[in-house]
Amino acid sequence: MAEIVTLQLPETLAQKAKEIAAFTHRRLEDVLLEWIDRAISELPLESLPDEQVLAMCDMQMETQQQEVFSDLLARHREGQLNDVEVRQLDQLMQIYRRGLVSKARALKVAVERGLKPAIN
Repeated sequence: MAEIVTLQLPETLAQKAKEIAAFTHRRLEDVLLEWIDRAISELPLESLPDEQVLAMCDMQMETQQQEVFSDLLARHREGQLNDVEVRQLDQLMQIYRRGLVSKARALKVAVERGLKPAIN
């Protein structure tokens, strides 16, 4: 479930986000969401409470994103993507990779804290 949040951005930040959105042919909202997601994923996991570490261990791509990602991957294997879809697949691949790295880091912290058993 998504939550709507209204932000007032400094003009320089808003302008940079708009430029990147135009350059990458994405919505301004998507650029800002990516930035927020990246900032959160780079937080020192060691400073998070146990519940958040465990939640990150179980983190998954949103259902709609996963469906689009799977479809684009399948169509990519068939050589059926246009330029816009290739860029969309690249963006989703970046999100997927960052998610995997975050999950791995969270699992490491969870094991160190004794919250999860070590994987052998």
